[in-house]
Amino acid sequence: MKHIRVLIVDDSALVRKTLSELLTSDPEIEVMATAGNPFIAAEKIRDEIPDVILLDIEMPRMDGITFLEQVMEQRPIPVIICSSLTGQGTAASFKALEAGAVEVIAKPNLASPDAAEESRETLCSAVKAASVAHPRRMRRVEPALTADAVLAKPSVRGVSVADAHQKIVLIGASTGGTEALKVVLEALPAAAPGIAVVQHMPEKFTAAFAERLNGICAISVKEAETGDAVEPGRALIAPGGRHLLVKRTGLRFFVEVREGPLVCRHRPSVDVLFRSGARYAGSNAIGVLLTGMGNDGAQGLLELKQAGAATIAQDETTCVVYGMPHEAVKLGAADRVLPLTCIAGAILGVSHG
Repeated sequence: MKHIRVLIVDDSALVRKTLSELLTSDPEIEVMATAGNPFIAAEKIRDEIPDVILLDIEMPRMDGITFLEQVMEQRPIPVIICSSLTGQGTAASFKALEAGAVEVIAKPNLASPDAAEESRETLCSAVKAASVAHPRRMRRVEPALTADAVLAKPSVRGVSVADAHQKIVLIGASTGGTEALKVVLEALPAAAPGIAVVQHMPEKFTAAFAERLNGICAISVKEAETGDAVEPGRALIAPGGRHLLVKRTGLRFFVEVREGPLVCRHRPSVDVLFRSGARYAGSNAIGVLLTGMGNDGAQGLLELKQAGAATIAQDETTCVVYGMPHEAVKLGAADRVLPLTCIAGAILGVSHG
């Protein structure tokens, strides 16, 4: 068996030891080396190229983002940011994703056996996803045309919550999804249909992620709270560590945020969102599955399609990891398989059709 070789770069000896122990508990993963700072890491890379780099951001002598930028410039290697995700760490994590990191995860939580096992599962899954990622595709992708232009300025009729034909959009994503979501949501006009999103990401990260998108998109974006309406011009992001469901009362769609076990090894899970959409929205839904490792969302997208929803999967050439969309395509769950830059236009095309 060929092992996934990981280089751990963190200035804390305790964190390096903890990460090493968690990773080596998986028979598919090997810790190639550890380094206390980017200069030592650079020496290690000269001797042997790892499959994945696990990188801290705040380190002495050189910060993680500067090192990441150098790696991406010289020889792109899949990099996972392992951060405390508080304050400056969260803001820096966004910069790291823009610089080419494939994923951000929280440092392990060893407060209880259950938390430790969940941290181990998250860490090992992230490394496996990163090992098959295409970091070059993380570079900023600008839509060739905005969705408005694609549709030649579609009529904005101000869909109200009392419209029985109101469409809602359900989007799922994982590895590479933060940048993919930015491309899709930035291209949508202020009158776009209401959106609910599950992006696999840790707690404390989703609120900042939503706030960041809110500042650059024509639609409003916020971290979802139970009772929030799924309404035109708004996107709701599932909070890290909790599931997101869409429900309906009368003609009004709203979301519910719920605790619960991991589903498809994730919380939030795309399947949970999509299955709730199949049940409560049916043909009023548009399901979209973006880049990511594994199969979360594939079965849910099929259930959406069977319930009469329009379904879209991102194509292989634009995915950082062609895992989740590929599983959906194999199930026959996707009506359309499209490049990333065409998805916003397709959403509007269906919703105005």
